[in-house]
Amino acid sequence: MAHRSVLYRKQLETGGTRGDRVSIDEGITLVKKWASMKADRSYKNGKKRKSTDQTVEIVLHLGIDPKHADQMLRGAISLPKGLGKDRMVVAFVPDNMVDAAKTAGAKEAGGDELVEKVQKGWTDFDVAVAHPSMMGKVGKLGRILGPQGKMPTPKAGTVTPEIETAIKEFAAGRLEFRNDDGGNIHLPVGKANFAEADLKENIEAVIEHMVRIRPAAAKGQYIRKACLCATRTPAVELDVA
Repeated sequence: MAHRSVLYRKQLETGGTRGDRVSIDEGITLVKKWASMKADRSYKNGKKRKSTDQTVEIVLHLGIDPKHADQMLRGAISLPKGLGKDRMVVAFVPDNMVDAAKTAGAKEAGGDELVEKVQKGWTDFDVAVAHPSMMGKVGKLGRILGPQGKMPTPKAGTVTPEIETAIKEFAAGRLEFRNDDGGNIHLPVGKANFAEADLKENIEAVIEHMVRIRPAAAKGQYIRKACLCATRTPAVELDVA
């Protein structure tokens, strides 16, 4: 049996309805309650445990077959209430667009020098966007950025001539997503200290977006399971049918 921390066991003991499907409102209330709980103990060396603001995440198990290209899901979504923090964006752009990209909020912007910097191992950013004219050079970074989910692609909206707009949107919380091999979508929907109404609006936006882009080839029940959790809490299953 997997080891469960003192805090995790305490959360389960006080959770009440974890084994049942609950409404989005009930799920948010429960996860926020769990996230606010403390283990009431220090580390072995006496050092106090840090209290951090946990990220709330939704996981959707979808009725798709990821082995078929026409059922794979990949794209980007802007959450109406954001994520509670700015994201670090870099931009691969021609020299004449560097200043505009940095003004729009890019942490780093450039062409050959930025490509070389990433080739040497620098990936300390959340999102990379690229102007279409740069993809001939950026393409060589696929082995580095691909496994990290940071490779610019047109489908995700990170390869676009509208560089300034893309930088502002992704810095403010626009999220890329893609299904995993099990047909699941994982997306953060805010912080545990968000107002319940704000978390609900973000969650509903994610669900509505996934329903809207349902592949035509997907058959049967589409959203098979939806779970909500925070960074250090159990998951609660949502009734979104």
